[in-house]
Amino acid sequence: MASTVVDIADMKIASGDGSELVTYALGSCIGVAIYDPVSKVGGMLHYMLPEASINPDKARDNPYMFGDTGIPLLFRAAYQAGAVRSRLLIRLAGGANVMDTSNFFNIGKRNYLAARKLFFKNNLLVTSELVGGVSGKTMRMRLNDGNIEIKLPGGEIRAL
Repeated sequence: MASTVVDIADMKIASGDGSELVTYALGSCIGVAIYDPVSKVGGMLHYMLPEASINPDKARDNPYMFGDTGIPLLFRAAYQAGAVRSRLLIRLAGGANVMDTSNFFNIGKRNYLAARKLFFKNNLLVTSELVGGVSGKTMRMRLNDGNIEIKLPGGEIRAL
């Protein structure tokens, strides 16, 4: 099975041809995976920070770095590839509290809340999620059926 890697601060769209989308190192970052089971169009975003207002210059250079700019672009690209909003399955992973034992910055939690807020405002329901914790995750989506696996430290794999 051919894998297309979605890097940090990156987004990819693909369709069900036996391939998969995968993103690694989802610590405090959020992985957003969307999939239309009829058209078999899927997309994945790996964003680092909740809001582009944190650094407008970086947001202009790479809108996928931020949830509030990357998520709308992910959905638009999926629609252009043939996905239909009403059929989309939406899954989230990441949002861990990594290297912030005092919870001072709460980047993982803020990233997660940014996604949930955006989905709520746009009347979109999250199908499933695996967020939080204190360690990174790998998210893998098969494009022929939309199944998602989350790999946790120690090799445990959970379906999402």
